[in-house]
Amino acid sequence: MELVELKQELENMAKRLADFRGSLDLEEKQTRIAELEDIMSEPSFWDDQDKAQKIISENNALKELVDGYNDLQADYDDLEVSYELVKEEGDEELAEDLEDGVKDLSKRVNDFELQLLLSSPYDQNNAILELHPGAGGTESQDWASMLLRMYTRFAEQKGFKVETMDYLPGDEAGVKSVTLMIKGHNAYGYLKAEKGVHRLVRISPFDSSGRRHTSFVSCEVMPELDDNVEIDISPDQIKVDTYRASGAGGQHINTTDSAVRITHIPTNTVVTCQSERSQIKNRDQAMKMLKAKLFQLELEKQQQELDEIRGEQSDIGWGSQIRSYVFHPYNMVKDHRTNYETGNTQAVMDGDLEPFVDAYLRSQIK
Repeated sequence: MELVELKQELENMAKRLADFRGSLDLEEKQTRIAELEDIMSEPSFWDDQDKAQKIISENNALKELVDGYNDLQADYDDLEVSYELVKEEGDEELAEDLEDGVKDLSKRVNDFELQLLLSSPYDQNNAILELHPGAGGTESQDWASMLLRMYTRFAEQKGFKVETMDYLPGDEAGVKSVTLMIKGHNAYGYLKAEKGVHRLVRISPFDSSGRRHTSFVSCEVMPELDDNVEIDISPDQIKVDTYRASGAGGQHINTTDSAVRITHIPTNTVVTCQSERSQIKNRDQAMKMLKAKLFQLELEKQQQELDEIRGEQSDIGWGSQIRSYVFHPYNMVKDHRTNYETGNTQAVMDGDLEPFVDAYLRSQIK
């Protein structure tokens, strides 16, 4: 990279860092950090474990933003000094170090910008993710299991914790349905990009004739709601069924009716949970999932009304897939909302979803 190009790159980063500082309101965040640390130092801080964890999470998130910006600014200042030295002395080794430093900082600035894009009200919340195969039996159920692995890998790479809330295995292979609770800062912010229908084209391993098959799986993503979010659910609006849990889980499996299914009658919304040992805990978790689903339905209703006002058409169905995964006759994964695509299908199936999430979040801002 020529010296003039390095200078241009540094000027671009200086502008972006100035924009970051303007949007971050660092002084307000530092004041809030001080307030939270005062609360954390109180003797009674751990009396309410859930409240304490939320305060710690908020404090860590704020410090990550403030410290992240300060680190970027400090490294930029160092690169500015290095640039002036290279300009004056023409040292080739120093010039190579400068180029490497500029490339590294540019990537970190991009990553930090993505972090700032996760600023919607519920982006920082945990995510509830559901997978439901479309028509096609074993073929689509196997596709659902492949997506389950992909999202589990992605969550692990981001440092999120994955809990299986409900799991219904397929008749021969794959899964009929699965519900995950993905816990971590900004889990919903990242995974909301995955909501929609995912389409797979491949030579089916279950077809002895070796024909090409197309399969569909619907992915639902909702934020886990805090207790302070009010969703009104009357007892006479729900139907609660209990049944014996299935799958691995310990001695209580298939011995007690610990699994819970709740149906919200007005909307015909159904949630199930069998991850806990006790029926009471499963019911509590199922109610959380129901609230999240009803909240998501309300958001979609509001969005639909806005689209109608704007005159926008948004078809919902198997034809409106958000992403296609093609394994035959060529390799490609393409997001139809952003047009981002890659030929490295294996990396995507191994959880490399960051470029797709990045493209989606930037498209939403635009």
